[in-house]
Amino acid sequence: MKWTKITLSTTTKAVDWISSMLDEIGIEGIEIEDNIPLSEADTKGMFIDILPELPPDDGTAKINFYLEDPAKMEGVLRQVEEGLEDLRCFVDIGEGTIAVSETEDKDWINNWKQYFKPFTVDDILIKPTWEDVPEEHRDKLLIQIDPGTAFGTGMHETTQLCIRQLRKYMNDSSVVLDVGTGSGILGIAALKLGARSVFGTDLDENAIHAVAENLEANGIAKETFPVVQGNIIDDKRIQLMAGEECYDIAVANILAPVIILLQGEICRHLKRGGLFITSGIINTKEADVREAMEANEELEILETTYQGDWVSITARRR
Repeated sequence: MKWTKITLSTTTKAVDWISSMLDEIGIEGIEIEDNIPLSEADTKGMFIDILPELPPDDGTAKINFYLEDPAKMEGVLRQVEEGLEDLRCFVDIGEGTIAVSETEDKDWINNWKQYFKPFTVDDILIKPTWEDVPEEHRDKLLIQIDPGTAFGTGMHETTQLCIRQLRKYMNDSSVVLDVGTGSGILGIAALKLGARSVFGTDLDENAIHAVAENLEANGIAKETFPVVQGNIIDDKRIQLMAGEECYDIAVANILAPVIILLQGEICRHLKRGGLFITSGIINTKEADVREAMEANEELEILETTYQGDWVSITARRR
């Protein structure tokens, strides 16, 4: 099925006015395209490492919305045209033009699955739950993942860096803290590599469901990998649930600004001699993370590894 896409060309000053007008005529969802730079508050809240490169903000904007029923288009367009003419009396709407096009209906939730194929990280095979095990990889350690709407297929360089560090340092008595669990891929990898148990935290409630499903797919008891929703950096409840000085390894594949905050909290949860494995660090932020860890008297950097433009830093709690 095709959808009709309606695009209004206007100004950034008029976006809120037009959004309200569209809401009044029953348009429930819109897209806004502009070149307004993200503010410092925006980037801090989103923990963005790499900002998109935008052209200069020229004050123009586009507002898109979609119609499913072609029979309603004529009436909706008439209301939009009348609404734009009324708004010209109150705000500069710029061009105020309307363009109509068609777009294919897509299953955006599942469309990405066509790109997630089985792959290996050294002697570990990671595959989506809906794919078969390739014949040539049947001898490898198998991890099956369906991220759902949580983060983590394992294909990204940062996840692979963490898996290799877990492989290097894991033993059959290790207790692991997985911060920013996502799909649970790192915790499941830890369990497959011999960890006794994993405790996971994530800001996204979808992670709880994703981990439960992926544990079942891998034949792992749910009791070995509980996950809670919350921020271990500043949430006392999560900090208490995680416990103090009880982990041999903490792993965090997040982003550099978060790791910089996390390194100040993580030591209270690690045993003395416990390891802090990190990634999600773009190479331009390596020095910042390293500086923060070196300033922490409880941490000693052991190893730094690289893949593509990404960095993993492993430190030990003194």
